[in-house]
Formats: sequence, C-alpha cells, structure tokens
Amino acid sequence: MDIRVQGPGPTSPFLSARDLFETEHDLSLPVYVHLQDDPDERTWAGHYDDRHVLNISRQAASSAMARELALHEFAHMARYEQEHPSHVQSTEEVLYLALAGKSVERRKLSHCYQIANHMKDIYADDITLTVGPGEKLLSFLESSLATAVADRPATPARAGLQQLSPSADPEITAVNAAFALALAERHDLVDDDHRLYDLAHAAAMDAPGVDFEGFRRRFRELACDPDSSGYRQVLVDATRAYVGGDGPAAD
Repeated sequence: MDIRVQGPGPTSPFLSARDLFETEHDLSLPVYVHLQDDPDERTWAGHYDDRHVLNISRQAASSAMARELALHEFAHMARYEQEHPSHVQSTEEVLYLALAGKSVERRKLSHCYQIANHMKDIYADDITLTVGPGEKLLSFLESSLATAVADRPATPARAGLQQLSPSADPEITAVNAAFALALAERHDLVDDDHRLYDLAHAAAMDAPGVDFEGFRRRFRELACDPDSSGYRQVLVDATRAYVGGDGPAAD
C-alpha cells in the first residue's frame, strides 16, 4: 500500500493502520492523506480513478482513535476497489425507487442517506474487525450513542412550548442505536449486560414510530456477499421502512 501524507502532521497512525490492514488486505491505488486544519472536519474517504483520498483533521489524526479511523477508511477504499454493491450502488437511485410519488420532508430524506451510510459502514467494519480489535470501536459507539441520548429534546415545561436549542433527532438516533447494537452483535463485541443495550433501549423508547428491532435485524443480518439486485432491494426496503409506505420491488 502506498500512503502519501500531504502537509505537516502526524504520519505514524496512518502507517500503523497500513501495516495492520496489510495483514489481510491490500489496495491497488495510492492513498493521499489530506490533513485539514478545521478540527470539526469529519473523517471521510474519496475515490478517484487514480487514487483514494483520506480527509481527516489534524486534531483527529493526533487523537487516540487516529489509527482506527484510518483503518476504517482503508476498509471503505477496499470495498470500493472490490466494487462491493454497498459502495457502488447509487443512493439517489435507491431513493427514487423507494420514494417515487411521495412527499418526504428534507429532514427524513437526509436520514435516508445516513441509513445508506450505516450499511456502507457495516461492510467496511466487516473488514476492519478482521484485522484489528474492536474495543475502541465499541467505546466509540457507546460514547456517541450516550451523547445523542442525553441530547434528546426535553419535554416542554408547558403545553405549546417548543425547545429552540439544537438537539439530537430522536428518530434517527433510534436508527443509529439500532446500527450500533447490530454492528456490535454482528461481531460479538458485547455481552448481554453491556451498557449499549440500555442506551439503545432508551433511544428506541424516545422514538416509538421507528421500528428499532426491524432496523437492528436489518443491519445485523446484512448478507456478507450480496449481489447488486439483492443489496438494492434491502436498501429500498430500509428506506421505505423509515419513511413509511410500500411500493414496487427494486428490480
């Protein structure tokens, strides 16, 4: 694997992640690591004909999770090179198939993209967790979910009052909880008494209109090697389950 870190900043997390990744996998294209000054820059991978690009903030690259973040993005790159359906299927096409003729609020539409990203993440972490331990990932999932559950909208003190401060959306938080728990269960990262179960239960209770168990099952039982048609239908079904309503098959 060819790793090229652009600009000043730490290099060891990326080289360490590469060494771990190469024990089981490899990438054909070089990886350009772009270190961003903005500490709020999210970590993400871009894919091009001649390279992959890993965008990450210098702050994240200096954190205790840096190696794991890089390893996760390398796994996304591998899935892209494999032309895995989860990484080459157009989300826009799925939304068209799932929601044609429906009026969907922008908030829920953005959540549908997040559901598709969760499925990508599961397939990426199927690789990540074959080459590295899952303790840090589990801690990250637990911490993220705890923050979202704590940030849920409070019950108004008086009828007719609305909370004006930003807070986590209970519906997508419930889906995120289903994803976190499903990923942990898929790779046997949790015991029955792990705190993640309590957090996920709290998130599900906050969004009774979301089929938490259905999403948990969908995420946990994603086929390891789906064909394009089968994966498209799974994503169409998940989109419809979140937004509501039925429609024709995706084929």
